[in-house]
Amino acid sequence: MDRRKFFRNGSLAAIGSTVLNPFKIDVESIGFDGIGKNKKAKNIIFLVTDGMSSGTLNMADLYLNRKMGRSSNWIQLYKDQRVARALMDTASANSIVTDSAAGCSAWGAGFRVNNGSLNVGPNGEQYLPILQKFKAAGKKVGCITTVPITHATPAGFCINSDSRNSQPQIAEDYLKIGFDIMMGGGDKYFNPEKRDDNKDLYTAYKNKGWQIARTTKEMMQTTNNKPILGVFGEDAMPYSIDRRSSDKLTSTTPTLAEMTNKAINHMKDGEKGFVLQVEAGKVDWGAHSNDIGALLYDQVAFDDAIKVAIDFAEEDGETLVIITTDHGNANPGIIYGKEANDNFDSLQKYTQTNEWVLNQIEPTSSVARVREIVEHSNATAITEEEAKTILSYYTGTFGKQGGLYNYKKVPFETYAQIQKKYNSVGWISMNHSGDFVELAMFGPGSDLLKPFVKNTDLHYLMLEAAEVENKF
Repeated sequence: MDRRKFFRNGSLAAIGSTVLNPFKIDVESIGFDGIGKNKKAKNIIFLVTDGMSSGTLNMADLYLNRKMGRSSNWIQLYKDQRVARALMDTASANSIVTDSAAGCSAWGAGFRVNNGSLNVGPNGEQYLPILQKFKAAGKKVGCITTVPITHATPAGFCINSDSRNSQPQIAEDYLKIGFDIMMGGGDKYFNPEKRDDNKDLYTAYKNKGWQIARTTKEMMQTTNNKPILGVFGEDAMPYSIDRRSSDKLTSTTPTLAEMTNKAINHMKDGEKGFVLQVEAGKVDWGAHSNDIGALLYDQVAFDDAIKVAIDFAEEDGETLVIITTDHGNANPGIIYGKEANDNFDSLQKYTQTNEWVLNQIEPTSSVARVREIVEHSNATAITEEEAKTILSYYTGTFGKQGGLYNYKKVPFETYAQIQKKYNSVGWISMNHSGDFVELAMFGPGSDLLKPFVKNTDLHYLMLEAAEVENKF
């Protein structure tokens, strides 16, 4: 097959006129001159660590080097020159700083949409999401994540919606479309006791032949001949560092790597292959909270999932693995100072997230109790004055701190500023950034990648790598 001709006359020609595509995607400007070097990608595993700034990737590698004496799996792929590497522009249709809905929709639709939208263009255009295209081509498809399975990033590969906040409806949309495996958090969007409309989606899924898994054991007991819905948390799944500190969570909640392995094994025997999205969604939540334990340990958990995917792809020989993020967030990094090495190494002794720490503190807590909680969880002896500052947010001296995913209004920002003295990690904000981000590809189709791309380019690259025409 002449893949360049296919790309021009199949995928791109079917998009429609330039009126529908204000970005005028042009194969020559994208520069995919490596077409034909690799064989067809029967399978695609798309790994996204949501909200990963370059500093997050850097700190995870340093953490593993200093603790384990090895690089992260991601960086080792760079060192061994085993992947194609690029920078990616992540803008949305209405902002140079994207949110996750628009960020994933760029991959899912091949067009940029406004922030907050899922595969719906600025003028109401409905773009068929990429997993529906691959499903129509006969492939098995699915998503796994550490946030609600109805959240923006998995939904961006799957459905159309004017609003990413329509998660109860998104749970119903998944059932109508019929995927092969969907796993993450989000019980409150499926459970009749927690939905406002009292719909029992668990029963609805079962009635359509789905297997339901609520624990690691139940996930492992599922078979490959029926679709799987795995829901492992009321909202998001627990952070990795909190999970490992709880015997209950460790025994009942799967890791991202375990879910990745299960999903691959569930779909790998598909006659026409499979496409799987894997998301470390809580990396983004940790960045929004300036919560270094949450961010770092979830990034390491994502790195474990990379190994699962690469190991499979190496053995299989027909799998394209894509590793990236949808945008930066908070731009954390290690700050210069004579104690920087030892301070950063203190993160190896963390046992809980800042979220856990700050939710243990109550208005009635003493200064001594605040110091005790911090030292137990972060191996850090903060001063009495610092403890008083933290406590003041609970006693009314200071107002409650807001922020995305800060539902209990705990003082994440203030605590992160205090921590900086002890762990040498600084942050520029508590929100997304407009950075160009890292993108790596391994396996058949990786030769299509050029050093700089737009997020929308990945939609067409995946179709081209799999030789699936964009005609649906």
